[in-house]
Amino acid sequence: MALVLTALLQNGAKCVGKTVMDELAFGITGENKHYGTPINPKVQSNIPGGSSSGSAVAVAAEFVDFALGTDTIGCIRLPASFCGILGFRPSHQAVSTIGLIPNSQSLDTIGWFARDPSVLRRVGHVLLKVKAVEPKRERRLVFADDLFQLSKVTKQKTVYVVSKAIEKLSGYQPPQHINFSQYVASNVPSLKAFGQNSSNLQYGISALKALSSVMVSLQSYEFKTNHEEWVKNVKPRLGPEISHRVLAAINTKYENVKVLYKVGTEMRAALQSLLKDDGILVIPTIVDPPPKLNSMKDYSTEFHDRACAVLSIASMSGGCQACVPLGNDAGCPVSVSFVSCHGADKFLLDAVLDMYASLQDQVSNAFKSALLSDVNGNMDASQW
Repeated sequence: MALVLTALLQNGAKCVGKTVMDELAFGITGENKHYGTPINPKVQSNIPGGSSSGSAVAVAAEFVDFALGTDTIGCIRLPASFCGILGFRPSHQAVSTIGLIPNSQSLDTIGWFARDPSVLRRVGHVLLKVKAVEPKRERRLVFADDLFQLSKVTKQKTVYVVSKAIEKLSGYQPPQHINFSQYVASNVPSLKAFGQNSSNLQYGISALKALSSVMVSLQSYEFKTNHEEWVKNVKPRLGPEISHRVLAAINTKYENVKVLYKVGTEMRAALQSLLKDDGILVIPTIVDPPPKLNSMKDYSTEFHDRACAVLSIASMSGGCQACVPLGNDAGCPVSVSFVSCHGADKFLLDAVLDMYASLQDQVSNAFKSALLSDVNGNMDASQW
């Protein structure tokens, strides 16, 4: 039994079952051709997101109070966003992975989902083995303006909501704004070896597109190291998308692997320099709405590239990230994410609990404003 399960059971949790996920934890759609795709209770015609799709759906459908999942390149954060619930990816190696079959050990984490921020925090305290009471310190929110410009959700429903929420709370410094892609380009010099052509800019901002390329290469290299022999001997029957990614990982010859790890080291230092011990980076969890079921073959490359551009930040820095739901847009859940540097997990969980009620109040207020505007013919309230 994995150590995380033992710890939770010893602290009063009850295990009620196992859930479906993407095969080999190697996808981000949540679809599974063998066991069926868990139904996203918030928008049933769309994918739940993966790879930890079943765990996210179990929480969103209120079958359980919380659920575990793995997050390598976004497999907690993406389904949390698509299913409209809280999700937490801890700092790399902050939670024990003993008992977990590795996908990519430099990126793997065990994370969790919840609907209630106090439950999210309580699970975190158990798994992170939090004991000491830390003195409360001021929080400094840093908005990645360039990433919100990539998002298809208006900033009125994300940046504005967060900004207004913290205005009503004590212990928060005035928010800061940054072009995060430019910051990464300037502070992660090894990324220059993975420079992107301007033709790729429609998929994301160039520095983060390069960072996501490193993340995917690192995952594929370590997956091949871990599982090549098993894949070749067993020849598992996989769904088409997963099969394509697994075969690509197994058949690729990886050169200059050291630079992949160097990018990770530089990215961790860059985020630490930006956020220090009081900063929280605010980003969109995902920049696109959840695609329709069985539609990924039509635009999976663009969706995957744009998703990985923002998901690579925490994965490659080893930092912690919390996904927080903020209502809906055009019938699909909306979320923002808060990212802190490696080791700041308790600080971030405390911040999410502190902000959550005010954030939901602002979402409700914005919806009411939209209704009033709709009466006057200025805004379509159905978009909320």
